Amino acid sequence: MDNSQRYAELLTQALRRVVRDRANVGRLKVRSVCDVEAGQFLIIATGWEMDSWRDVILFHAWLKDGKVVVEENNFEKMLEDLLAVGIAESDIVDAEELEEMERSLV
Repeated sequence: MDNSQRYAELLTQALRRVVRDRANVGRLKVRSVCDVEAGQFLIIATGWEMDSWRDVILFHAWLKDGKVVVEENNFEKMLEDLLAVGIAESDIVDAEELEEMERSLV
């Protein structure tokens, strides 16, 4: 069964909770960006720091074949947050792991 729609909703819920519960980074504003239709989910930090504009991806995940593919993760407890909202641990893979799995199928 493809969990993509369910996982899109759960990722949105988890990312919004993480942003709400964690403080901003200095003068940078931390935001969640959830594009359910495209299956892209990010937490970004943007703002002015030391006279220059900063934009940093703190977390990035996308959906592929019912899996949550983690591209970037700069949070210590993000895996716990994803599991807490109901995403199965077996359905969370990092991008390198997915690439290796796809190469082994060729």
